[in-house]
Amino acid sequence: MGALFLETESKAKISDFGDFTPTSETRSLIPSVDYNKPIDELPMLLVQVTNFSCGGISLGLGISHVLVDGRCAAHFVSEWARIARDEEPENLPFLDRTVLKLEEYDLTPPRFDHVEFGKPPMLIGQTNNLEEQQKETTVVMLKLSKEHIQKLKKEANEFPSVYTSSKPFTRYEAVTAHMWRCSSKARLHEIEQLTSVRVGVDFHSRMVPPLPKHYFGNAVLPMRATTTSGELLSKPLGYGCNKIREAIEKVTDEYIRSSLAYLKREKDLSKFRFSHVVGSTQGAFLGNPNMVITSWIGLPLCGVDFGWGKEIYMGPGAMPFDGRSFIFPSRDEDGSFDVPFRLQVEHMDAFKKFFYENIMISSL
Repeated sequence: MGALFLETESKAKISDFGDFTPTSETRSLIPSVDYNKPIDELPMLLVQVTNFSCGGISLGLGISHVLVDGRCAAHFVSEWARIARDEEPENLPFLDRTVLKLEEYDLTPPRFDHVEFGKPPMLIGQTNNLEEQQKETTVVMLKLSKEHIQKLKKEANEFPSVYTSSKPFTRYEAVTAHMWRCSSKARLHEIEQLTSVRVGVDFHSRMVPPLPKHYFGNAVLPMRATTTSGELLSKPLGYGCNKIREAIEKVTDEYIRSSLAYLKREKDLSKFRFSHVVGSTQGAFLGNPNMVITSWIGLPLCGVDFGWGKEIYMGPGAMPFDGRSFIFPSRDEDGSFDVPFRLQVEHMDAFKKFFYENIMISSL
């Protein structure tokens, strides 16, 4: 249905939103979608400009992930801002989707198992996720200073000879593995409990040849790192990092083409979708004992000027389900991260205690 553009007036002030933790209040700044409608009746782009009583403005944006990934969304917003400033577009999008078209030899049966498209682990003793889906959740905005991040990265790389990767673990891998461990501990998992963390892998540059620089589409593959809670908690931080790295490094040109062939053979792709609506039971449940942690660390999402000057904040407006999180640079531009995270209420206090415990002690 194309684009939906709304402009609203609000009696609220920007200061009412505090640190912009993604709650129902921030979610109201983005147009909502009725996912019960057929997909061809849903807008591909949702925009809401909200004018606050203090004179401030917010731009709430929703883009179909079927259409684009984070890199392309950032590209779209940056070019839109240039046009709003009465400037010419700088980098036109590459719109030819046939560069991802599978050749005949690619349409043979997939060459890999593709566990990332299978059902994620469930809690031991349960046959479905309905009970977990119905539990109350809450959102916290975690703050990691540059020193905290450096400490986690150093800890993750303390035993390089033990792991399969030859390159040092990244900030994202270290923070994600730390969150994974703290969640399993806070959730009181049994040692035999299988647990996974899902990460999105940008494959623009992983294909042969690479996709064009400004390819406009969804070129992200969801990968899953899985282990037992016992292994995750009894071994060093680098163990979790290595599991994440192994999942990421599986994404080669051959693996991508096999993934596309796998999806091409599926008659119903709806089972691979997950809802962005808090409390929804549509699609797969990716919460307890699992997590989904997305990196926005390298995306050029900050400093976008529509003619009003640089924004004071950019971040996700919604955190839809248990175990969901994003990691992105804070607005202070001092090397720190903002990490909004949704978790079941009964586990949140324990998670925050474990999350800050070690890094705070070591930073004193």
